[in-house]
Amino acid sequence: MNATGSMLEGIGIFADLSPEDREAVAQLMERRRCDRGELLFREGDPGEELFVVLSGLVSITVKPKEGAEITLGTAAAGAFFGDMSIIEEAPRSATCRAEESCEFLALHADNFHRLIRNRPRAAVGLLRRMAAITAARLGQTGSLLSQMVQWGEQARKRAVTDEATGLFNRRFYDESMGGILQRADIDGVPVALAMFDLDRFGNLNKTYGQAFCDNLIVLASGLFKKVFGEKDILVRYGGDEFTFVMPGRDASSAIERCRAVNEGIRSMRFTEHPELRLTCSLGIAVYPAHAKTLDGLREAADKALYRAKEGGRDRTEVYEG
Repeated sequence: MNATGSMLEGIGIFADLSPEDREAVAQLMERRRCDRGELLFREGDPGEELFVVLSGLVSITVKPKEGAEITLGTAAAGAFFGDMSIIEEAPRSATCRAEESCEFLALHADNFHRLIRNRPRAAVGLLRRMAAITAARLGQTGSLLSQMVQWGEQARKRAVTDEATGLFNRRFYDESMGGILQRADIDGVPVALAMFDLDRFGNLNKTYGQAFCDNLIVLASGLFKKVFGEKDILVRYGGDEFTFVMPGRDASSAIERCRAVNEGIRSMRFTEHPELRLTCSLGIAVYPAHAKTLDGLREAADKALYRAKEGGRDRTEVYEG
């Protein structure tokens, strides 16, 4: 069933079009519905359609070669996706799935090119608005998504991982946590966030040198990979600061993992420095039990970490509001 021009009113990418041009574009778009959980397309599929969401919610995810699926974000009513695939005739760079019953408008690549030939003014207006909205979106979220879309798996890995440890980096955390919390809301599950510090790391640097301490960070990262599960997201936030994001874990489950980290760090031994004993401190907060926003969640975890340090270090503490 084709759309009508009135259906396009109030949707951002059609804002520059005249009523006549909106009607012409609408006649090229197909109206569709899909059920919750239905897959629109997978990463790597041929890209032949632009989608505009009329109602419902769509998740946008990628799956690295190693590790769990990563949620980049969501698309709600008025949002569009799939534009790069029909413009560049490129494979899909992400997987899109309906998180609620959804209604869409779909513009096939053939009809998009027909629009360019037959109504160039309408095509230019549509492209101009798409570019402006995309630029604004990337200005808010950074360039991570655009790099992942345009440059493929290797650039994706470089963009989101810490070179020394192979864990995710702060950029990934900053640009994906909003989507992770949104997905948790959709699924009705908690998200535990833990902040980690090696105790007295500054003194370790002075005593044992930067090269040795850089290696400590790498060894600690190996421990984290063994302790945490496939769905847990391990982030090197900077220096000896790490953040562990645990979708689906409540406080008790997160405590179990973090105390295993305490024990693992405590058990480390070094042949070149047999006298050295390491400890670490962790603070945990859980969304939405302890905080309703991303900033509030990190602040709560930071307070819990501070309490762990004030309590003598070498321990895990949970936020107490």
